[in-house]
Amino acid sequence: MSRYINFYTDFAFKKIFGTEANKDLLISFLNCLLNLQGDKEIADLTYLNSEQLGEAASERRAIYDVYCKTAAGERFIVEMQKAEQDHFIDRSIYYSSFAIREQAQKGAVNKRLWDYCLSPVYVVGLLNFEMDETNERSNKVITRVKLKDDENRDFSDKLNFIFLEMPKFRKRETELETLMDKWLYVIKNLYQLESKPTALTEDIFRRLFEIAEIAAFTKEERYDYEESLKNFRDLYNTLSTAERKGRAEGRAEGRAEGERETNMRNAKNLKTLGVDIETISMATGLSKQEIEGL
Repeated sequence: MSRYINFYTDFAFKKIFGTEANKDLLISFLNCLLNLQGDKEIADLTYLNSEQLGEAASERRAIYDVYCKTAAGERFIVEMQKAEQDHFIDRSIYYSSFAIREQAQKGAVNKRLWDYCLSPVYVVGLLNFEMDETNERSNKVITRVKLKDDENRDFSDKLNFIFLEMPKFRKRETELETLMDKWLYVIKNLYQLESKPTALTEDIFRRLFEIAEIAAFTKEERYDYEESLKNFRDLYNTLSTAERKGRAEGRAEGRAEGERETNMRNAKNLKTLGVDIETISMATGLSKQEIEGL
């Protein structure tokens, strides 16, 4: 087993970013991600209930990995997405709607009705895959999405999406320049490291490596982590198997299609030469109807 936990497991993600005792790690990460400095920095966070219910029992619910808010009321949904799924962007938008809708105040507050004033919502997704829903491949690791008008001017700051496509981050330790680089490097490579890299001089990373060391876990923590790691490996193996079978089926389909195209060309040539349809059918394996349609 590695010396440090795998960041992509549910156990590791919750332990590092989702616990009150370690929330300084999440605060550092978010401040870095949002490039907040000085008076604008997030000083504290309050963890909120990660299970969001619809207004009726029949409505779908949302369960966040981490859900919290700042003293100013800004909401942060932080998700680790280990595998690609259909309509991922739509799912992210749907999840954000709960954080918006819950801000509605029921009835009068201080004798005033709610006036629809909203606090900003941020959906942060750490993705262990590359998004392709836009069909625009790029080397950008971090994609930031805001509400804009048709002239690309800011329309509202109330809804924000930040996606980190981790497979695109390929910097080595010697190439780390910014604090964001260092966070991305740790998230991607933590389980492979034997010690804290010398480039990571900040105190926050000393804390992170102390928390992430498996040898310091209690018996219960170690058991929970091993179960989480097993689930992660099972998912990875399932996806790898599906991808391998998909490639094999694609090659088989390609060969079959190639053979059919060859037979169609041969049949057309034989028909042009005046060979009878019965003979052409026997030679190419095509039906008489297919040959007559050439």
